[in-house]
Amino acid sequence: MSQVNSGVAGTSIFVGMIDTRNSVTGEAGIGLPSKKSMIYVVDDDYDVRTSLRFLLEAEGFDVRTFSSGTALLGSSTRHCAECLVVDYKMAEIDGLELAYRLRRLDVSTPIILITGYPDESISAKATSVGVRQVVLKPNLEGNLVECVRNAIDERRAVDQP
Repeated sequence: MSQVNSGVAGTSIFVGMIDTRNSVTGEAGIGLPSKKSMIYVVDDDYDVRTSLRFLLEAEGFDVRTFSSGTALLGSSTRHCAECLVVDYKMAEIDGLELAYRLRRLDVSTPIILITGYPDESISAKATSVGVRQVVLKPNLEGNLVECVRNAIDERRAVDQP
């Protein structure tokens, strides 16, 4: 909790959040805002990358973008995201190959594959390389945000003792 001057002489405002998520009793308590979740977006299309970054940041996430799968693979921080949003069709390596390589490097971060090229076997292929979900373009907004939140929540639930 922090104290902020309200601009009126002799008064202050206390800034904090009411959070019942981690309360054993379910009672409201005042706490500091929690750390933002880091999302990595991998897409070779600049406009899509920028749009996804804007969408996810507007929803309260921290976002780092990569222009290719090899850029992410070469990053020393590839293990640091809480969720990966990866395009299926990319020039160097596609999203399925990226997912496969990340799993071989023991990156367990949930992966959401986005595609504008759905086919009957994409879900099966995606599941076989460790992709959590496939989301179709162009109408990603609501679906993608919900998928990202669900992936993060499920991972946190598994990671908690």
